[in-house]
Amino acid sequence: MRDVVTEIVTIRGDLELLTRTAHLLSSVREEFVCAARDLDTWSRPGARQAMAARAGHTQQGQQVHQVRKLLSPAALADEHSRAHLRELVDQGGLVRIASAPLPHETIVIDRRLAILAGLDGPGGREYTLTTAPTLVGGVYALFDAAWETATDLKAFLRGEQPRLDAAGRTVLRALGSGATDEKAARELGMSLRTYRRRVAELLTTLDADSRFQAGIRAGELGLNG
Repeated sequence: MRDVVTEIVTIRGDLELLTRTAHLLSSVREEFVCAARDLDTWSRPGARQAMAARAGHTQQGQQVHQVRKLLSPAALADEHSRAHLRELVDQGGLVRIASAPLPHETIVIDRRLAILAGLDGPGGREYTLTTAPTLVGGVYALFDAAWETATDLKAFLRGEQPRLDAAGRTVLRALGSGATDEKAARELGMSLRTYRRRVAELLTTLDADSRFQAGIRAGELGLNG
């Protein structure tokens, strides 16, 4: 992709994205911003690490002036992800957690290039790249608006974000399926009494007064995925 201010290009697949944007990612000077649902949204193994490595330094090996990442609560679902984000903050990056799930990746580089990710398809995920000032400015403004209402990572973690173990997530999925207690307990291989006890524990963990409220609360926290 030529770095022309009016160009809009659509490409398919993580590999082509990395190939076509290599020189752009390595030329970041002032700011790299990214919004994503979680840290595992790239379909190609190692794509996120390659993207971050290229965007994290300029061609002269100097650090980018500012890195901002906006993520859904789902990004904090496991300790490995939380540790990675803490490390990013320790290195000077800014991380905030949005109050609602974010749909797809959005990247803006130096307010001159925007990368918008679409849905996965048979040929891989589709990406739209643009350097058109109006489009880049609009995407950046939307990112900034979401950033202003999001919570700083450390403050969010201090708020004691609920963490569900594998059993808790299994029960949460059973609730979301709409199955009766009897059917859910049978499918999970537990007694009806044990299943209902675990549902009660889940409601307590999510600070919910009802099963319906638990579903809403889990969605807000990105725990349904």
